[in-house]
Amino acid sequence: MPPPAGLIRRLASLAYESLLVGAILFTLGFVLLPLTTAPGRARELTRLTPLASAGSFAFLFAVFGAYCTWLWTGGRQTLPMRAWHLALRTTNGAAPGAPQALLRYLAWWIGPILAIVAWLVLKPYGYQRWAIAALALNYAWALFDSDRRFLHDRIAGTRIVAA
Repeated sequence: MPPPAGLIRRLASLAYESLLVGAILFTLGFVLLPLTTAPGRARELTRLTPLASAGSFAFLFAVFGAYCTWLWTGGRQTLPMRAWHLALRTTNGAAPGAPQALLRYLAWWIGPILAIVAWLVLKPYGYQRWAIAALALNYAWALFDSDRRFLHDRIAGTRIVAA
C-alpha cells in the first residue's frame, strides 16, 4: 500500500484544485447568465431571483459532484493530484467506487454548511465574519485525526496517498 501523502502536499494540491474549480465556476456562471437574467434587462446588473439562485446552485452542485465523482473513481486523478503525484484510495488501498467518491463529495460540504449556519446565527450579533472559520473544519480535522486524514476522508473511508 502506498504511503499516505503529507499534509502540506495535500493542502498545496487543494489550493491548485481551488484555482481550477474557480475557473470552472466562473465559466459556468457565464453560461448560466442568459438563463437567469430577466428578458430586456441583460445590460443591467440585477440580483438573481431566489428561484434562479437555487437553480444555479443545484446545477453547480451537480456539475461539481459529477466532476469529483468521475475523477476520484477507477484510479483517475484530478489535474492537481497528477501534478502533486497524489491518488485517492480506500483504507485498504483500492481505488474508490462511485458511491464512496460521492459520499466523500457530500461529506466535504460539512464545512460550508456549518459556515452558512454559523453566519446566520452570528449575523444578528455582528460576528458573522467568524463563520468563515467553519470552512476550515474539514481540513483542521487532520491535525487531530490519528491517521492525519481530512474529515471527509474519514467519513468516506478514503485517504490521499503518494502516487
